[in-house]
Amino acid sequence: MQKKRVMTLVLSAVLAMSALTACGSSREGAPASAPAATEEKTETADAAADTSADASADASADAAGAGFEAGATIGISLPWLGTQNWKEAETMFAEQLSAAGYNPIVQAADQKVPQQQQQIESMIENGAKVIVVGPIDGTQLGSVLEKAKAAGVYVIGYDRLIENTEAVDGVVQFGSVRTGVMQGQALLDGLKALKGDAPYNVELFGGGPADPNAPNFFTGAMSVLQPEIDAGNIVIVSGQTDFTQCATEDWDNSKAQKRMDSLLAGNYSDKEIDGVLSPNDGIARAIITSCEDAGQPNPVVTGLDAENESVEWVWQGKQYCTVAKPTKDLVAKSVEIINSLQAGNGMPSTDVKTDNGKIEVPIYELDPVVVTKDNEKEVFADDPDRMALLK
Repeated sequence: MQKKRVMTLVLSAVLAMSALTACGSSREGAPASAPAATEEKTETADAAADTSADASADASADAAGAGFEAGATIGISLPWLGTQNWKEAETMFAEQLSAAGYNPIVQAADQKVPQQQQQIESMIENGAKVIVVGPIDGTQLGSVLEKAKAAGVYVIGYDRLIENTEAVDGVVQFGSVRTGVMQGQALLDGLKALKGDAPYNVELFGGGPADPNAPNFFTGAMSVLQPEIDAGNIVIVSGQTDFTQCATEDWDNSKAQKRMDSLLAGNYSDKEIDGVLSPNDGIARAIITSCEDAGQPNPVVTGLDAENESVEWVWQGKQYCTVAKPTKDLVAKSVEIINSLQAGNGMPSTDVKTDNGKIEVPIYELDPVVVTKDNEKEVFADDPDRMALLK
């Protein structure tokens, strides 16, 4: 089902490159004719389902109308603080929730699922009314989040989808397939602008396989790159084109650099590498460092997160691009939803939903932006810290 959801999203992204994408599921209707006994069972089941749905709707309406007290405890469970965006999230959640009058508990789990589970349990015990979760592994939190829901806690996914559980009220994120499409197109644009005529020698990197965004990034990018590979315009010299071959365990920069060292040593002793699809900025810098150490000309390399060092590298021409997903926007949207819940207005409406394997999860989706040297000052015009890096 996850594969079906991803491929549906990819099709939407390819057909509407400049718009946010969404996917939903459809149910097949009953047969036109059926034996009487079957019809009777179906009607009984339908009636029971309607009653259950009505009861759920009433319960949701009651919960939405109740709200909760000002100054309530809000839990924030982050996967780790190993990259700039998660460090920013830690600081911004603490600041914005405190400014809004809440009592924030902000914790990070150092990429350890049991630790994240324990932290969420502690937040429940401490009376959190809402828990915002950036999952380490979106498939392994069902049990503890079901405890949260049983205790009347709202659960909001942050940046990543929470999968295979009904115990999630919504997810705030940038469109992950859309992000991948943008990365793939940026790589193609950079190759054409900087590397002359095709064909181009390229290698592919993916993110951490436990992160539900990582395969979406890769699939979105490949929706752009695969036609160019099929046409012979892009040559994957190593032959490694599957996500499982290209994934970077735990988003670990050192593992990415080790793989890049191996790819160059095994495939590029007599040729130049023109470009690399990188899923984020840390891995991009590891790839570029590996190429420099191997004496390769600077390849066209993509990125993600607009980390400070990569913002500088894009400006200097070392890294071709990054994709900005402003943490402040994700945090602000999360706090906006928390305020709605506190006021008794329930979850805000959204037309975007994604099948998480159990339910159609409301998605509060923001749109990222590709950043190159050409538009960097425009993108960061209202970000004095990043503007100060563009010297």
